[in-house]
Amino acid sequence: VQLQASGGGLVQAGGSLRLSCATSGGVFSSNNMGWYRRAQGKQRELVAAITTTGSSTNYADSVKGRFTISRDNAKNEVYLQMNSLKPEDTAVYYCNLVSDGLGYVVHDYWGQGTLVTVSS
Repeated sequence: VQLQASGGGLVQAGGSLRLSCATSGGVFSSNNMGWYRRAQGKQRELVAAITTTGSSTNYADSVKGRFTISRDNAKNEVYLQMNSLKPEDTAVYYCNLVSDGLGYVVHDYWGQGTLVTVSS
């Protein structure tokens, strides 16, 4: 199973980043996917989710209107466009499966995350 997030970095508040996640086809093709994040000292949270076809998405209130999740089924990749970034968005971001209802799922395997640091 491959879950490899990339695209993180250091950005000033108000800036943008686009995260990508490469997955193995067996994981991706028939599953709803999401972006989770874990800030230092806090529990992991689900920030965005998307159905297999991309027809439906869901966002945490804290990122609604600023983040956009998308996927490319031909490439087995999922993306997170993050705009108007805030210092509180600082976290390690991971992609992984979500539930049928686009909700949080507890996973044993998280793959490689990518660190996003937003400076004030």
